Amino acid sequence: MRILAIDTSNRPLSVAVLDDTTVLAAITVTVHQKHAEYLLPEIERLLAMADLKPADLDRIVVAAGPGSYTGIRIAVTTAKVLATTLNIELVTVSSLVTLAANVPVEGALVAPIFDARNQNVFAGLYRIQNGRPVAVIADAHMDVTAFLTAVQEYAEPVWFLGDADHFADLIATTISAATPQVSPWLDLPQVATIGLLGATMTPVKDVDRLVPNYLRLTQAEAEWRAKNPGEDTTSYVEKI
Repeated sequence: MRILAIDTSNRPLSVAVLDDTTVLAAITVTVHQKHAEYLLPEIERLLAMADLKPADLDRIVVAAGPGSYTGIRIAVTTAKVLATTLNIELVTVSSLVTLAANVPVEGALVAPIFDARNQNVFAGLYRIQNGRPVAVIADAHMDVTAFLTAVQEYAEPVWFLGDADHFADLIATTISAATPQVSPWLDLPQVATIGLLGATMTPVKDVDRLVPNYLRLTQAEAEWRAKNPGEDTTSYVEKI
């Protein structure tokens, strides 16, 4: 199975192509955030490096959030268009899971964190079982102190990844168990891992209805709800 993996859910733009478990080519760019401008050219360059054409692909695997609103939309939209036009399978993977999978220590607790600003985070807690992350605390958008308090209940060493360095002092004062030091590269999603995770997952049944996993309201939704209290179950899109 030939798989194209895509992740633009945060600062890095990462794409890889795999043939089963063999990584044929991978590209990660961290020096710009113009994902809309660079994603398709990088996919084209990636396939050329692997001597493949789009028609040679069997499956798309995309990191569908949480993360940057714009970044997630770009990746998911691109993945949907490719899957539809090529008539191939599409699989979504949590952007937090892709970081947790960077830790190859069986039984380890891993807490991937993305800074969501204003002392909020996108975060989850995973235990590595049989080489794969299994959710212990589900992905959520929450106050960082509340998340760390929940993690502390496990009283075990925890691998903090992603934007954890933004909250280093708070982690040090909240988590009593010693936490392993990690190499900086572990804080970046390894796009080949996204492909490997997605290789055994169930494809999306209805590609057209797939939406990103934002884990919080978009700005438009939040503003609409603020102006229309008590109408949370009503669509904020006006029909004309």
